[in-house]
Amino acid sequence: MFVDFFIRRPVFATVCALLIILAGAVVIPGLPISLYPELAPPQVSVSSVYIGANAQTVEHDVTTQLEEAINGVEGMRYMTSSSGNDGSSQITVTFATGYDLNIAAVDVQNRVQSAQGVLPQTVKNTGVTITKANSNFVFAAGFLCGQRQVLPGLHLQLHRSVCKRSD
Repeated sequence: MFVDFFIRRPVFATVCALLIILAGAVVIPGLPISLYPELAPPQVSVSSVYIGANAQTVEHDVTTQLEEAINGVEGMRYMTSSSGNDGSSQITVTFATGYDLNIAAVDVQNRVQSAQGVLPQTVKNTGVTITKANSNFVFAAGFLCGQRQVLPGLHLQLHRSVCKRSD
């Protein structure tokens, strides 16, 4: 019925599609940033310093304890951590896209607060820092270095500067 109308009139269908695209291109620059979709998942970073400890001690006494406390927080997708020889411990908790970053930070703060009792006294004295980190993608690009050319001039420039370095 409705589809048949456009199947019988492909030029009309093409004009309608182009008008919709044109309308979208005109309206998008006027949209407020708050209406843009979330591109990157929200992250909460937990950092602490265990003065005088090596990486293995920090991993065992601080990082593992905090990971066990944070694990299972609502909305969490995954968690990464690192322990340094300078006594630093860094845990990054990544949440599902669209999850409220403020709620995520409060949930992580509550979990870290519950683990304060098992942390070494030095770490308690220096404190555990929780920060909200919403890392939005600024720019993403993909290039294929090979026989396929996107644009001849761009291909030559990319081949000189990027592909030669990757060989």
